[in-house]
Amino acid sequence: MTTPYVPQFRYFPVEENLQQRELVNSYSDLAVAINQREIGLYNTAENSAGQQYFATTVNGNLRDVWRTVYSIGAVAAGATSTTAHNISSLSSVTRIYGVAVTTTPDYRPMPYASVAAANQGIELRITSANIIIVNGAAAPNISSAVVVVEYIK
Repeated sequence: MTTPYVPQFRYFPVEENLQQRELVNSYSDLAVAINQREIGLYNTAENSAGQQYFATTVNGNLRDVWRTVYSIGAVAAGATSTTAHNISSLSSVTRIYGVAVTTTPDYRPMPYASVAAANQGIELRITSANIIIVNGAAAPNISSAVVVVEYIK
């Protein structure tokens, strides 16, 4: 079983043939550990998220997940914002999330559900062409927002 953790210490034998084997194993362990980690790069240009999803066929390959971050402008209370995501060959969305900065001011996760009233929520969804944010009628105005979309192509 492989693990995403690299051993802190490693013993390298003095014998050359054993040392070479240990160096190869060390490099292999390091590569596996690095490749199993999620990539923490959040960019406005499409980049790999470092995630892989199950294959859709019996002998198929794992499917790579891509990530793009979007900066969204103001959205008034009761209004809807539509932003083109320009993702070509979108097969499936694995995650969509974000943060809205309101004029209160505060930071609200998206989607946001208010326990006080349903019309204070923030809806976040994606279509084949757009990112849609619906700000509740009784919610504060949104000054700006950041939306992260992770997807399979």
